[in-house]
Amino acid sequence: MSTQAMAEDEEVAENVEKIAVVGSRAAPRSVGDSPVPIDIISADEIRKSGNSDMLEILKGSVPSLNVHSNPISDAASLVRPANLRGLSADHTLVLVNGKRRHRSSVIAFLGGGINDGAHGPDISVIPSIALKQVEVLRDGAAAQYGSDAIAGVMNFELRDDADGGSIEVKTGEYYEGDGATTEVSGYVGMPLTKNGFANLSFQYKNSDATSRSTQRPDAAAFADAGLDVDNPAQIWGSPEISDDISIFGNFGIELDEYSEAYLFGNYSERDVKGGFYYRNPHNRPGVYSNDDGATLLVGDLTPGPVGQVNDGLGLGDGIDCPVIDITSADVTSQANYINGIQDNPNCFAFNKMIPGGFTPNFGGNIVDTSIVAGTNGEFQMDFLKGITYDFSGSYGSNASRYEIVNTVNASLGPDTPRDFSPGKYIQTEWNFNADFVKYVDFGLSGDVSFAAGLEWHDETFEVIAGDEASFKVGPLTDQGFGIGSNGFPGFQPSAAGEYNSKNKAIYLDSSVPFTDDFLAEFAVRFEDYDSFGSTTNYKVAANWNIVDEFAIRGSFNTGFRAPTVGQANVSNVQTNLSDGVLVDSALLPPTNPISAQLGGEELSPEESQSFTFGGIYTQGDFFLTVDYYNIEVEDRISQSDKITLTDADKEALKAAGVPNVDGLSQVSFFTNDFDTTTQGIDVVANYSAELFAGDSTFALAYNWNETEVDSFSDITGDFKVARLENDLPNHRATFTWGQNWDSFGLFTRLNYFGEFQGVHVDYDATAITGSAAVTVDMEFSYYINESFTVAVGAQNLFDQEAEKLAFEDATGIPNNNWGGQYYETSPFGFNGGYYYLKGSYNF
Repeated sequence: MSTQAMAEDEEVAENVEKIAVVGSRAAPRSVGDSPVPIDIISADEIRKSGNSDMLEILKGSVPSLNVHSNPISDAASLVRPANLRGLSADHTLVLVNGKRRHRSSVIAFLGGGINDGAHGPDISVIPSIALKQVEVLRDGAAAQYGSDAIAGVMNFELRDDADGGSIEVKTGEYYEGDGATTEVSGYVGMPLTKNGFANLSFQYKNSDATSRSTQRPDAAAFADAGLDVDNPAQIWGSPEISDDISIFGNFGIELDEYSEAYLFGNYSERDVKGGFYYRNPHNRPGVYSNDDGATLLVGDLTPGPVGQVNDGLGLGDGIDCPVIDITSADVTSQANYINGIQDNPNCFAFNKMIPGGFTPNFGGNIVDTSIVAGTNGEFQMDFLKGITYDFSGSYGSNASRYEIVNTVNASLGPDTPRDFSPGKYIQTEWNFNADFVKYVDFGLSGDVSFAAGLEWHDETFEVIAGDEASFKVGPLTDQGFGIGSNGFPGFQPSAAGEYNSKNKAIYLDSSVPFTDDFLAEFAVRFEDYDSFGSTTNYKVAANWNIVDEFAIRGSFNTGFRAPTVGQANVSNVQTNLSDGVLVDSALLPPTNPISAQLGGEELSPEESQSFTFGGIYTQGDFFLTVDYYNIEVEDRISQSDKITLTDADKEALKAAGVPNVDGLSQVSFFTNDFDTTTQGIDVVANYSAELFAGDSTFALAYNWNETEVDSFSDITGDFKVARLENDLPNHRATFTWGQNWDSFGLFTRLNYFGEFQGVHVDYDATAITGSAAVTVDMEFSYYINESFTVAVGAQNLFDQEAEKLAFEDATGIPNNNWGGQYYETSPFGFNGGYYYLKGSYNF
């Protein structure tokens, strides 16, 4: 077979696969005939994107999808959230082979406003080589699929080849010389007896960290004074990802003429490590100073009474230790420090152990597993004949074990370890489905489909306590030293436990072809949760083919998103910036007495109403869709603003048994506090032709999206409203040109990102309007023969720079106080250009 024939076969396969499983509970339907907008992203397009991260691949193909890089973002660095149509990451339902995917165990505590508290699936574990295609339903579908499908649905269809295979090796790095990535991936298709298939895929990769940092002025001053300080002391960049492996299996077999069985699942694991904020050795509360850097925090280690047991440290009264005023860049060189602390075994300051300050590194180990098994076919009993069925059961688990290194439990004083394991979250889900479809002839232009189904879902969120040192109340606690691993204190045994929720549902779905040119769909779903009660949702959609070339379509639906058991029960301590100062903030369950005192209530489901209206134009090889959408969401679930604790609040917290209260400055909790209206327009155009002595395909996709917060309270706050409305660009577009010649291929994509709100370190005084930008991705392939292909490519080919920080914000505070160069909210990231080389062998 010639390489040109191979390219033609790929094009034919791509056209065949413009059939979507999502959007209807009956038979799959072509994209052009669907009453709702659906994108089909082929395996070939996915693999030519040049990226190893599934989120970045989808961002390049679906303009209404936004994904941010997450430097210094707590758990969001481990599992990055994505936003479809400007809504939260958990407003998009994720399916694999049409079955609901389980959530990640990671909750995005620092989610950049839009994703604060988002609790969605981990899409990054799905390797691109395992996929036949990706379907993106850009419409609400809760009446068909249940909770989460407010913004839309993503369905990842796994390969089902019974023969052949491929292995691919790719390596690349950023133009800056960091972020080197090496990836090996492959799949093999095999027959499973004469009537089945077994398809196995894998991906293994390692990615180095990146740094787009400058030295912080305070760290530079310490270094100039002779202290040992890293340059840069604090890293703004992408985290290091090690031993990232994903294995997917997809199996199917015909049992007889009328039925088949299927099985698919995955095992995925990776280690992630990223940076945290630099701890200044003069003013870090609870470690170095408790009065904003006026004097050092000094611990009195004077031995107590004879026989006192105190882990080797005394319970001194502080009388024997001097007050050390901070009067120079190197306090350790001051005579009173040397005499009173350095040479005094009974007095201790962390400058004695770590004189130049320290920067914790935060990360963890993520393990994701799933298995789905089922059977489908057609009943053969006389009274059920003509009814097809699909019975399935699934199990999914995602476990995140956190690690924080190069930090201290200050309350343990000189006995503190430097590395900690703060604990583990585990998300486990069971799902059982029974789906049925029947076609009935009512004398219309085609048979009417009736689909019905039952679903049972069980979800558990488990908290496992950290190692003792990560939460231990040490002997220096009463002297003002902070408790727990600084930056991410461990989960205490009292916070450990399992939290469970169950729900069951029944749905009905019908497609009615009233005429050859008019198709209508109806769906209704009743769902009952043991936590908050029941909800009923419905959907109406239609497609009217006015002439052969032009059709209009529209839909109206109601939807909901149920609060997760993780959101309802999780507690945590975070380090974040407040008015330019690092403080510790406690996230408490919304039903905690302190949360209730500040306005917290038991979580209820979000409710939505949305409609779409658009048109489809087809002329030969040209295909164009234009769709307007409007989504209203009431009682949105999110993490509240950080509420500053008063002295009275702290006393109430102590009475409730909350530890380390004196070290806390703020409290937050999950809440149903605000309503939003999101509207926009999607334009998608495709054209193929024989041009430039080869085969050409062109695709244009444009999205205008605007979110307005209709109502909110002080619990949400003005700055978060600004982030919800302005962080994401209102305008996004991509233009893709694919070209195939006899022995060569060229893939080019232009990405347009409109203006956005630039925010740095979550500090609202630094917010500005970032400029629009265009980036270019390109890949050039050479088909050596039928089996071997080599390709060289680049993302952000011309190294378009992200929006640089202004030297000063509106308050006159230099932005580089925190060591960054670029605004975190840059819609195309801040790492710059990336080049790569890859080779593949097909067999």
